[in-house]
Amino acid sequence: MTEVITLAAAASSTTFILIGIIILAFILISSMVKVVPQRTAIIVERLGKYKATFTAGFQILIPFIDKIRYRHTLKEQAIDVAPQICITRDNIAVEVDGILYLQILDPQKASYGIDNYRFASIQIAQTTMRSVIGKLELDKTFEERETINVSIVDAVDKASEPWGVKVTRYEVKNISPPQSIRDAMEKQMRAEREKRAVIAESEGTRQAKINNADGDKQEFILKSEGEKQRRINEAAGRASEIEQVAVATANGLRAIAKAISDENGLNAVNLRIAEQYLNGFANLAKLNNTIILPSNLTDVAGIVATATSMFNEVKDKRK
Repeated sequence: MTEVITLAAAASSTTFILIGIIILAFILISSMVKVVPQRTAIIVERLGKYKATFTAGFQILIPFIDKIRYRHTLKEQAIDVAPQICITRDNIAVEVDGILYLQILDPQKASYGIDNYRFASIQIAQTTMRSVIGKLELDKTFEERETINVSIVDAVDKASEPWGVKVTRYEVKNISPPQSIRDAMEKQMRAEREKRAVIAESEGTRQAKINNADGDKQEFILKSEGEKQRRINEAAGRASEIEQVAVATANGLRAIAKAISDENGLNAVNLRIAEQYLNGFANLAKLNNTIILPSNLTDVAGIVATATSMFNEVKDKRK
């Protein structure tokens, strides 16, 4: 019975030892095998000395000899630069903050070139920002953001080159002057806006008056042109009328002259004169006028004879 118990205890001890060996082997294997993610770099030291830089993929380490000392991301990093007080050239205290973008190009230099590259980059960015803003007046700080950004990038990038770090860009987020300065700036901006509004209104009034005057001028010109054309047309019409009347009168006189020269033409003229003479005196009774009548009013034959002699005299002269 005692032997059975002893054998069982020995078997149990062997099992525990085997399990311990398996666990130890698993730990050793897991410490030997490392899978490095994409865009990540690890710095491996062997017995305290730099051994290699492992990048993405399957990597193997020697247990208890190789040790992962540093781990870096190779992605571009955005580092917030805390707000700080800067004094402008015109002695105005402004609070400025920003964002610094950088990327590790050499993990070995980033590990051994400086203790903390992030902290160092932030400090250089802040000191450079104070230096640049100190050269500018308050109004220029809002206009020269690009200049500030470029100056900080140049300074930090030059300083971080031995660290294996590349500064890609810097962006100023906020420039906050004191409340009293903001109130003064607001009053200045309001006055400037009112000034521009008054100027715009006066320009509008001026332009409106110019447009109205130009419109009146064009109206007067068009009216005068129209009146001129109307008068020209009326004159042309009257001239044409006079010309046509003259032509008709001439044609009529030629026709009368031709008729008189024909046979019995003179008798027809005498008859026409007598008719007009009688019709003229017949119409006198219809008018309420005072007139002077000839003494020989009834001597129609004498009047016709006088007219006939005048026609004969004209006829003889034409011959």
